[in-house]
Amino acid sequence: MDSFPSFLTSSTTLVLLLLLLFSPCNAYPAAKHGTFGHHRRPRFASHNYRDALTKSIMFFEGQRSGKLPPNQRISWRKDSGLTDGSAAHVDLVGGYYDAGDNVKFGFPMAFTTTMLSWSVIEFGGLMKGELQNAKQAIRWATDYLLKATAHPDTIYVQVGDATKDHACWERPEDMDTPRTVIKIDKNTPGTEVAAETAAALAAASLVFRKSDPTYSKILARRAIRVFEFADKHRGAYSIGLRPYVCPYYCDFSGYQDELLWGAAWLHKATRNPTYLSYIQANGNTLGADETDNTFGWDNKHVGARILLSKAFLVQNVQPLHDYKSHADNFICSLIPGTPSSTAQYTPGGLLFKMNDSNMQYVTSTSFLLVTYAKYLTQSHKVVNCGGATITPKKLRTFAKKQVDYLLGDNPMKMSFMVGYGPRYPLRIHHRGSSLPSVSSHPAKIQCSSGFSIYNSQSPNPNILIGAIVGGPDQNDRFPDQRSDYEQSEPATYINAPLVGSLAYFAHSFGQL
Repeated sequence: MDSFPSFLTSSTTLVLLLLLLFSPCNAYPAAKHGTFGHHRRPRFASHNYRDALTKSIMFFEGQRSGKLPPNQRISWRKDSGLTDGSAAHVDLVGGYYDAGDNVKFGFPMAFTTTMLSWSVIEFGGLMKGELQNAKQAIRWATDYLLKATAHPDTIYVQVGDATKDHACWERPEDMDTPRTVIKIDKNTPGTEVAAETAAALAAASLVFRKSDPTYSKILARRAIRVFEFADKHRGAYSIGLRPYVCPYYCDFSGYQDELLWGAAWLHKATRNPTYLSYIQANGNTLGADETDNTFGWDNKHVGARILLSKAFLVQNVQPLHDYKSHADNFICSLIPGTPSSTAQYTPGGLLFKMNDSNMQYVTSTSFLLVTYAKYLTQSHKVVNCGGATITPKKLRTFAKKQVDYLLGDNPMKMSFMVGYGPRYPLRIHHRGSSLPSVSSHPAKIQCSSGFSIYNSQSPNPNILIGAIVGGPDQNDRFPDQRSDYEQSEPATYINAPLVGSLAYFAHSFGQL
C-alpha cells in the first residue's frame, strides 16, 4: 500500500481511513476460527450472497395465501383464499401456494417448512437481520399446519381442485375455481404427508425454542401426536387420494423415508429416547441404507441420514454410528472422480437429476453438503471414498460451485433467481407474477382470459423477487418460456434449502 498523504495529521483521521479501507463494504474479512473454517487472507466473493439470501426469503411473501400483514414486502400481492376450509367447515386460511398455481398442497408445504427450519437451525446464528424474516416465513407455514392438524387423527392435506385450477390462468386474488378440501384420516391414511408434517412441526419447534417457548411447545406437542397418527395408520396418500394429488405430488418413494425422517426430527426436537429406540428398531426396514441418493419433497432418505449422522458425530450417540457411513455413501455417489460416483452433471457443471424442476435437487444437495461439512468439521472427521479423501472444505467448495452456477456462473451467464444479478428469467410460469396486479388492473381477470398473456412473449409485469425457477436442461439451455413449467416454474421447496447455504456463504465471505 502507498504511504498516507501528509494531510493525515490526526490519529483520529487515520483510524477513520483505516476503518473505511477495511470495512465489509470493500473487503470481505476472513471467517473467524471455529466451525466455519479459518482463512489466512481476506477472500473476495464473485457473488453477493447476502443480497441473494434476502431475496430467497422474500420470495415466500409472494407465495402467501390468506390475509396479508401490513409489513408485506411483495406489495403487488393482495389477500386471497379468505374462505379456504369453509367447504369442510374448518379454518384453513393461510399457508403457501406451492408454485405458480393457486393450490395449497400439504405435502410440499410441510417439506418446505422442514427445510426452512433446518436452514435456520444450522445457520440462523449467521443470518443477522434476515433471521427474523426467515422465522416469519416459517411461522406463516406452521400457523397453517397447526390449523390443518387441529383435529386428532385428521390432517387437511390440500385446498383447491388442482385439475380445475390448472385449467385457468388467474391471479390468486381472483380465483373462483373450487376450493375443495382434501383430508387424510384413519379410513384414508396418508403416512408420508402426516410424517412430513410431524417433521415440519418438530423442526420448527427448535427454531422457536428460545424466542417463543410457548409456541415451540405447541409445535412439539402437535408433532408428537401427528407422528403417532402417521405411524399407526399406515398407507400411501397417493393411493387413497390419487385423483386429487396425482400427478402433481404423487409419492413415488413410498412413506418409509418420511417415517424415518419424522422420527429423526422428533428425536432431535424432544430428546425422548423413544424415538432413538424407534430409529434403531425400524431404521433398516424404513430404508436407512438404501442407495436412492435423490433428496427432495418426495424422498427424504438422504436428509434423514445426514441429520442422524450429526447425533453420532457431534453428540456421540453411538447407536447411530451406521448413519455416518450411510451419509458417506451419499457423498461418494455425488463427488465426480470418486470410485462410486454416479451423479450426472451438465457440461457447465450443474448437478442434473431430472428435467422437471431440477434446481430443487441442486439447492437441497448443496444444503446437505454445507451442513454435513459443518458436522464433519465439528467432529474432526472426513469422508473416505474408496481411497479418495473428501474433506469438509471440498464439500463446501463443491456446494459453492452449485450455488454460484445458480446465481449466474453458467454458460447462459444468467441467474436462475428472479431479481438477482443483471440477467434473470423474465417469463416465469407463475400466475400472479405474469398477470397485471390488482393495483394496476382492479377488474377481475376471468379464468381463461389470462391465457392470452400466458401465451405471449411479454415479460412478467410483477417481479417475484427471489424466486428460483426449475432451471436449465441437461445441456445448460434455458428458453425462458412461460409455458415451460418444467424449467420456468418456481416452487417453495426449491428456495427453502438454499436459504441455509446462502447464509453460510454470506457469512464465510464476511458479507453478514
